[in-house]
Amino acid sequence: MEHLAPTLDLGGFRLDLSALFMIVLSSLIVFILARICVRNLSVEKPGKMQNFLEWVVEFVQSIIGMATDYKRGKIYLGLGLTLIMYIFVSNMLGLPFGIVTEPAHGAHTATFLGMELSVPKNTEHVSWSWWKSPTADAAMTMALSLTVIVLSHIQGVRLNRKHYLKHYFEPWPFFFPINIIETVAKPLTLGLRLYGNIYAGEVMIGVIMGMSWIGIPALLVWQGFSIFVGAIQAFVFTMLTMVYIGQASIHEEH
Repeated sequence: MEHLAPTLDLGGFRLDLSALFMIVLSSLIVFILARICVRNLSVEKPGKMQNFLEWVVEFVQSIIGMATDYKRGKIYLGLGLTLIMYIFVSNMLGLPFGIVTEPAHGAHTATFLGMELSVPKNTEHVSWSWWKSPTADAAMTMALSLTVIVLSHIQGVRLNRKHYLKHYFEPWPFFFPINIIETVAKPLTLGLRLYGNIYAGEVMIGVIMGMSWIGIPALLVWQGFSIFVGAIQAFVFTMLTMVYIGQASIHEEH
């Protein structure tokens, strides 16, 4: 049986409903978690959630410090906190379970909340996968990477224009095409790295679940490894974001 993402055609645009649902869910979880952490702030008796938040803040501060000059890069602390929390939560959502539904046998159309979904006619057995990590969707990770890369260029032009423009012609002017290729490749590598790792992890979970009794211990081991990979990918994405922003807007030499 083939698992597909439920899609909705809207004016020529194909919307992945499962990706949209999971993106909103990830945002809500991060918002609620942040509100819980700052709900009862105390200097004398900080709670467990406050201690957790302080640890995350210090961790992101260290990332910025490793990537660039922290005194000038501390304005990006909020961006770093948002990225690392959102990406980590998104990476984890596809690990616990999945939600799969099937259309009526032989049907090539179905409805969801009054919206008509199409079922591929060349597929006999199809099911829709509604629950997955948002970062297991290439469109989502590429949009995220494009956002931070565009932000780095905007900040470079605003805050470090002379050296930002100069670096495209370094070390010699004829390196300009190569530097342009490098600039175009940054969002591709940033987004596809995150997508590839998380998507591959969820595919492996599906493969392991299809195994016999040996799949249960293997699944537990893989779940633990996936948590590690999800944390590493959140760290790498945040670190590279700070490196790119620092190179464009803070460093005078590249």
